Amino acid sequence: MASIDTGGGEEKKGKPKRQTLRVDFTPMVDMNMLLITFFMFCTTLSKPQVMDIAMPTNEKLNEDEEVKVKESKAITLILGEDDKVYYYTGIPDYTDYTTLKETTFSPDGLRALLLERNAPIVAEMKKLKQEKFENKKMSEDEFSTRSKEIKGNKDGQVVVIKPTGDANYANLVDALDEMQICSIDKYAIVDMTEGDQYLLENLKTKGAYGAEAAPPKK
Repeated sequence: MASIDTGGGEEKKGKPKRQTLRVDFTPMVDMNMLLITFFMFCTTLSKPQVMDIAMPTNEKLNEDEEVKVKESKAITLILGEDDKVYYYTGIPDYTDYTTLKETTFSPDGLRALLLERNAPIVAEMKKLKQEKFENKKMSEDEFSTRSKEIKGNKDGQVVVIKPTGDANYANLVDALDEMQICSIDKYAIVDMTEGDQYLLENLKTKGAYGAEAAPPKK
């Protein structure tokens, strides 16, 4: 039992006797437990933020199961050394080393590129966020459903992310963050191919590598 004794020290002769008071704090323990229980039940726990990532698979798909992607809507990102990002759009031209271009993770680099290519979807998402801000009654479930419908548009951008052996995890996380910022819903992490390595080496040597090595088959 928790208590506090408020009694004084030794009493001097001739003074009135002081009574000892004891304050029992045991009920405070029960009250604290009730308050903790109340806040636990009334507090909304934060929901974990997760991202859906498509990884390559060895399973073979038939023609009906394959997803057709327009060349104009596809962009491939190659994560290189020293935080460098290389990219090409559609099907690359292996005979032209300038097919592969270099950019950075800065807002004026990769983000500006993706925002420009995904401009219609970004504009629709901006309208939806403004509507949610003005309409306080819009639930998170409704906002999430409508967001998926907008991002899932067939005219949306498709991004293929290919990390090299010289890239680090921070580069991959930064690239995935840009997918969310630029409202890109269709993206996948895929291994580097022989053709990608050829483009990378050819760009670094400004076409000299292509003069010595034969371009890969398309």
